[in-house]
Amino acid sequence: MKKAITFLFLILFQITAFACPVCERNQPKILRGIVHGSGPDNNWDYVSIVITIIISVFALIYSIKWLIKPNENNQSHIKYSIFK
Repeated sequence: MKKAITFLFLILFQITAFACPVCERNQPKILRGIVHGSGPDNNWDYVSIVITIIISVFALIYSIKWLIKPNENNQSHIKYSIFK
């Protein structure tokens, strides 16, 4: 299972959309060659992006964790009413 997760992690970070020369020239140095369109207007855009990434990563980690091992052992849980 660890190998599969590691493989997916590596594949996801290799997939990037390369920017065209015009967009590459107009982007800030940190994003140059990665994204299309206009770059961030100010530093608050970077803060917003970082917060969104952090929230998304936590949501992904916990959703995978709870899908693999939900820990619902209580006999009064609603899922057991479906099994009966």
